[in-house]
Amino acid sequence: MYDDLVMLPCYHWNRSIVVTPEHPLAAKSSVTIEELAQYPLVTYTFGFTGRSELDTAFNHAGLTPRIVFTATDADVIKTYVRLGLGVGVIASMAVDPLSDPDLVRVDTHDIFSHSTTKIGFRRSTFLRSYMYDFIQRFAPHLTRDVVDTAVALRSNEEIEAMFQDIKLPEK
Repeated sequence: MYDDLVMLPCYHWNRSIVVTPEHPLAAKSSVTIEELAQYPLVTYTFGFTGRSELDTAFNHAGLTPRIVFTATDADVIKTYVRLGLGVGVIASMAVDPLSDPDLVRVDTHDIFSHSTTKIGFRRSTFLRSYMYDFIQRFAPHLTRDVVDTAVALRSNEEIEAMFQDIKLPEK
């Protein structure tokens, strides 16, 4: 599937829950999947931004999430949380203490597996200098030599193997 695309790993990220300061989960430094299952959830639409990891975690625990609203944007989810519609499950990097002082972020790395953001382009694309520059600015470990080496490989499985021992940044 997508054999014509070169997919290069950029960084790992995970999810957090966001709640209002009055919420019972706000006082916790971490939560369990069983605790999370007790509350209505507001999260990403399936197919967007790692929603499948949420479904996988609940399925693995034999639980069903009580998803009351979904959105494709973290800011919309945070608005729903502020309105008291549920517990938000969003990318950790989408919560900023400066712009979201009215929300409490609780880490969930013990519940959900991390996701990896990748940058992709067609194998047949002639990469111009500015494209290499952009890729390296976005993911500093993706130098021109690394990108060229990855493009020369035959499959994305070989590319995954190439990056297996490289520690990607966490966001």
